[in-house]
Amino acid sequence: MIPEELQAAFDAYERALADDDVAALDDAFAPGPSTLRGDGDGLLVGHDAISAFRSTRGGIAPRVLDRVESRRLADDCWLLVATSRYDGGGTGLQTQVWQLADGRWRITAAHVTGRTPSFDRSVWRTVGDPLYQGAFEGPLLGLRVAVKDVFAVRGYRIGGGNPTWLRDAAPERQHAPAVLDLLKGGASVRGLARTDELAYSIAGANPHYGTPANGAVPGALPGGSSSGPATAVATGQADVGLATDTAGSVRVPASYQGLWGLRTTHGLVPRQGMLPLAPSFDTVGWLTRDGATLEHVAAWCLEDDAPLLPARRVVPAEVLQLVEPATREAFEAWAGGTVEEISVGPLDEWFEAFRVVQAAEAWRAHGTWIAAHPDALGAGVRERFAIAAEVTADQEAAARADVDRLAAVIRAVADEAVLVLPTTPGPAPARTASADELDRVRAATLRMTALAGIGGLPALSVPALHFPSELGPAPVGVCLVGPRGTDLSLVRHARALGGTP
Repeated sequence: MIPEELQAAFDAYERALADDDVAALDDAFAPGPSTLRGDGDGLLVGHDAISAFRSTRGGIAPRVLDRVESRRLADDCWLLVATSRYDGGGTGLQTQVWQLADGRWRITAAHVTGRTPSFDRSVWRTVGDPLYQGAFEGPLLGLRVAVKDVFAVRGYRIGGGNPTWLRDAAPERQHAPAVLDLLKGGASVRGLARTDELAYSIAGANPHYGTPANGAVPGALPGGSSSGPATAVATGQADVGLATDTAGSVRVPASYQGLWGLRTTHGLVPRQGMLPLAPSFDTVGWLTRDGATLEHVAAWCLEDDAPLLPARRVVPAEVLQLVEPATREAFEAWAGGTVEEISVGPLDEWFEAFRVVQAAEAWRAHGTWIAAHPDALGAGVRERFAIAAEVTADQEAAARADVDRLAAVIRAVADEAVLVLPTTPGPAPARTASADELDRVRAATLRMTALAGIGGLPALSVPALHFPSELGPAPVGVCLVGPRGTDLSLVRHARALGGTP
């Protein structure tokens, strides 16, 4: 028999779970940095991290306790293990260590196993086993592909991360070339994976379907707009993410989730059958957990006679001034003095030119539909399109002239040296980050990703940096940018570098 006070504390915790009483749940966990909570998405360490997670989770599905087992570890420490049955079917399990301190029983460690979902709706729109079988031989045989829901897959509609768009779409009559190429190589389509709405975001949050987990950092944003494919790969549900990158939609989630992510040279991979955002910058890309898999994919899908890379390596000083101090410290330790600093000019100039052209093209691509469905989009993307609608022809023309000029600058740099820079300013922000904080991160990130975007250059993010964050150990990618057409050489070069998986 467990102590009466412990039974009362356990019962109160169960009531708080049922009522989604966040304050009571916070109070049930022991304060301090050593409290633990784990589930299928990973481990949270410290009361503050657990509290931040809980504030965004929402309540649990209705359930009843089925069985409770207790074991005394010490007079002031008990282990409780409980199973539960959900009203909608399925079972769950929770394991808790309760300790008595200052006259209160509180949880010091917990692990939760929820009921097994048919699939994670925040990651996938639809899945199969497989959804489409690839060729029965080829260099990609056995690889499972998560296809970002902006590519045509025969017989399915393109959803674009928005339920209204999905409802209005017609089934596709044939695969997009980027999908078909992977199938011909032996890979199979595992399913259609979520994207931020119309791919116009880099955070990874979707107001309609939820936010996929970050496979590397529990409680952090996954990065977008290729959030679904990235999470599917990072959590082992797929081996390859077929994605797009306009302003960093491959590179950012790769950095946040410790993946390899290649944005291909603009125009190198066919974009037919791909939902556009800003055609001047839209590219196809791939996400993988390791460099070997990415090299297999790139070698199959691209020409295998990529030119050699320049021997010199450089980093824009303006980027180092922009990133978080811990990121700069980790990057410089990784580089070991082998990367030369150069100047590319104020990053605000790069960002503004990119932003205006991207916005003008995004409105040209989708403005008519948005005007006809004014309430279909979530707040963030709706605001972004509202700004895009205000871009004038003169502003677009001036920005295009700046893009052309800056493209010549960055291409000249890349012809002489590989650009090497942190992929993102820092690790993934917490899901609980304020709107102001997310705007700051977005602004800094786009100033960095615009360099390759404006130049139409291949850019590869590799999981080279790891350091502590407020949510625990976190990755940040190192991005290698090369001359046009050197995509495969970049992958091979990165694999040969020390300090990367």
